[in-house]
Amino acid sequence: MSGPSDCVPPRAFRRGAALTLVFAGVLATGAAAGTLTEAGSAVRLPSKSVADEATGTRRAAEPGHKADSDARELVSRSGDRWSAAYGPREYEDFQQTLDGRYVGVGLWIAQSRGRDVIKVTRVQPGGPADEAGIRAGDALRTVDGRRVAGQPVTEVVARLRGTDATAAPGSAVALGLERDGRRWERTLHRARLQARPVTVDRSRTPSAAATTIKVTSFTKGSGAEIRDAARAARGTGVVLDLRGNNGGLVQEAVTAASAFLDRGVVATYDNRGDQQALYAPAGGDTGTPLVVLVDGGTMSAAEMLAGALQDRGRAVVVGSRTFGKGTVQLPSEMPDGTVAELTVGTYRTPAGRVLEGIGVEPDLAVAGGRDAEAEASRVLSGLGGGL
Repeated sequence: MSGPSDCVPPRAFRRGAALTLVFAGVLATGAAAGTLTEAGSAVRLPSKSVADEATGTRRAAEPGHKADSDARELVSRSGDRWSAAYGPREYEDFQQTLDGRYVGVGLWIAQSRGRDVIKVTRVQPGGPADEAGIRAGDALRTVDGRRVAGQPVTEVVARLRGTDATAAPGSAVALGLERDGRRWERTLHRARLQARPVTVDRSRTPSAAATTIKVTSFTKGSGAEIRDAARAARGTGVVLDLRGNNGGLVQEAVTAASAFLDRGVVATYDNRGDQQALYAPAGGDTGTPLVVLVDGGTMSAAEMLAGALQDRGRAVVVGSRTFGKGTVQLPSEMPDGTVAELTVGTYRTPAGRVLEGIGVEPDLAVAGGRDAEAEASRVLSGLGGGL
């Protein structure tokens, strides 16, 4: 569903959230499993808007909703395009997505450029959608009888997850679908699911080998998974696929960077003028050939990682320009228990580049229908690794 926010959870948040830096995706994004959601007309969007149900929707409180009034008022006064307001339940859900947990049916969806079709892009294995026979490529027509064509993708994601009253394991949601001209309906029951943000594919031939590490978001534990996969790939070649990655916990992205760097700066950031730096520890693999795949759905912590590996001369970046989300948000608990999240600063790559509104420009741009994965494989081969 959506991506988390570049944020530091508040020190005194009553649920005991740790002081954890998070670089997030766009407004209405959350932290798990491959998500990019529509940010609204004020934000430059990539060619298509994508969301996944695994990440929880960050949405401002609805007018007249008393429980959200304090946070909503502060956010509305800020004029901050990256700001967000959460009710207590929404913020709790948001924290769970940082751990890779969510309640839903296990769908990722994408919206066409013309906003007239919403399609399923991925189905979580073993989830309710998978068990109901829904597959990638199916068109989503309705949710609980309401048409989704022309609706912001974040609203569709919110319907899939349900409201505070309905978003519980076992609750029902009716989907209208279409495949190859055939239309049908399925009623699914939401379940408590665990996102799987890191997948590893090892391709081998008698003469060469390559490992593709696909990372859809930086939830808790994902950095260690990437590091372990990188260690297992030593002596071959690695494609680090960050396409569609909306960000997440920045420390997980730093851990991922440490798999390929031996000490040094990963990024710097400021928090209300206080300058900070993020470093990779010693011991990373600096010899295995590495290609990083990016696209317009690569955001925030994922952009930070791609920019760091590019600036440090560690990887060749292949694909298309990334989204350009480079700000830091800080949540504050309000007197009524709601949470307002506002921008407090920006982050930079090791070379001092600001990515906000700019993104990472790939070393090799892939456009015009060319196969990005094939280009990455070709580049990797030229670096002395892979197929």
